Amino acid sequence: MKVSTKGRYALRLMIDIAMNDVGEPVRIKDISRRQEISEKYLEQIISVLNKAGYVRSIRGSKGGYTLTKPAKDYTAGMILRLTEGSLAPVSCLELEENDCARQGECATLELWKRMDEAVRNVVDSITLEDLVEWQKSKTNDYSI
Repeated sequence: MKVSTKGRYALRLMIDIAMNDVGEPVRIKDISRRQEISEKYLEQIISVLNKAGYVRSIRGSKGGYTLTKPAKDYTAGMILRLTEGSLAPVSCLELEENDCARQGECATLELWKRMDEAVRNVVDSITLEDLVEWQKSKTNDYSI
């Protein structure tokens, strides 16, 4: 499985909003500058996040975006599935029930199931709040 730029940028966008939402909405223009991602691409991603109810749009000169829930209530898996679709390593595991005619004799099915479970365990256990904390630990912006 390879996460596309859309998925990676969606995580960065959500982290940026979570870190910079200090009472005022966060503008796409500012996210674009900080993350070095084009505004047009961010607008496409934010549209998906907005339609899903992950962010709220505020219009006007002081407008922008805010999270609709606390950062601890989003998982990396939620954001990635929204932007990437299924995270399954093979198509036969994308549906609730595996309908592959070869599943009874497929030697690699157990491998794919274990990979799928491992990915789900990781992305569904890491919250946006965790990602924000990890991001804060990466910045050398220590002020006293």
